[in-house]
Amino acid sequence: MAFIDYYKILGVNKNASEKEIKSAYRKMARKYHPDVNPNDAEAEKQFKQVNEANEVLSDPEKRKKYDKYGENWQHGEAYEQQARQQNQQRSYGGGGSAQGFGGYDFGGGGGDFSDFFNSMFGGGPPGSGSGGRQSARYRGQDMNAQLQLSLRDILESKKQTITVNGKNIRLTIPAGIENGQTIKIAGHGGPGSNGAPAGDLYITFSIPDDSEFKRVGNDLYRTVNIDLYTAVLGGEITADTLTGKVKLKVQPGTQPGAKVKLKGKGVPVYKKESHFGDLYLTYNVQLPTSLTAKQKELFEELAKS
Repeated sequence: MAFIDYYKILGVNKNASEKEIKSAYRKMARKYHPDVNPNDAEAEKQFKQVNEANEVLSDPEKRKKYDKYGENWQHGEAYEQQARQQNQQRSYGGGGSAQGFGGYDFGGGGGDFSDFFNSMFGGGPPGSGSGGRQSARYRGQDMNAQLQLSLRDILESKKQTITVNGKNIRLTIPAGIENGQTIKIAGHGGPGSNGAPAGDLYITFSIPDDSEFKRVGNDLYRTVNIDLYTAVLGGEITADTLTGKVKLKVQPGTQPGAKVKLKGKGVPVYKKESHFGDLYLTYNVQLPTSLTAKQKELFEELAKS
């Protein structure tokens, strides 16, 4: 796999905080999301790279290894383990003191970097003329998947079975999960080698806005049509929410664009039980288009008064 500069992908520097990385990830995920760029192969590629970058840089341990080993970060643990073993073997054999990392000086002074990696991949210690003493153990590759849900799907936590690489995985999707959010399913990535643990599975959720509702954080927004007579005289209307219909009283003299808040009728707050956002309704006053002669006469009288 070609080396990818994860910091460059997210547009942050190497000293970026976790908050800055999270903010950059959300921005880039929205920019390249398949829903925003349908049938765009390049945008899909960028979206996958953005998720891959976030997967590594948002995890402190992975980020530490990435900063240290670059493109070989996934084998960092194996490198260190092998280096420690060879360092011990040198010490037991009466060799000189260890230098640099794990008995090898990667700066070019006391050890051979390429020989070290050669021994890691079965070439044996430098000058041994034989295969390595044991095969290296590599943790399995992390994997990424995408799951699309509707706003109604996230109103409560639910169990769902998904199929990844022919394997069924049962998971619990927490209520209120956000569009573009990624969760980790430990141990469900690629298999490890020589008894090493499997990688993890990262699932990114795609939750497009409903045809009627727009989501902003945990709040929902929608437009409700009311006729001119109700706006002027007041009255009662029925409006849809994600959980059913509600009756509302419209105050006399309601202006076009007026808003009303329905507390607790928004989206559940992620991993906070019994906490919900609000629903904001904007009134769109519809003017009559087919007035009778009598109605026109009445409007003219109103205009004169």
